[in-house]
Amino acid sequence: MMDDSNNVEIFSDLSFGAFIASLATSAFLQLGEGQTDEHVPPSINLPLAKQSIELIGMLREKTRGNLTVEEQKFMDEVLYELRFRYLKVSNAEKSIQ
Repeated sequence: MMDDSNNVEIFSDLSFGAFIASLATSAFLQLGEGQTDEHVPPSINLPLAKQSIELIGMLREKTRGNLTVEEQKFMDEVLYELRFRYLKVSNAEKSIQ
């Protein structure tokens, strides 16, 4: 649906899961994931990735007991994967130095 007054698309199906997925996508990009050009080294920003992961963790704690089973499971899976990749990238960065 388009808002004709300023041509901004309004997403009527924005959900909590979509919000978490958006934050997780940012964190994955900050960890160098999603790089399409193999000739360019991935852009990695560990402090920003850590902050994004901690933000999702904080939301998990603050929303505990208020999420559906599916939302809680999705958030747990996203946090597990992000934390695992953060450690992997962090350890790789340390071995390069």
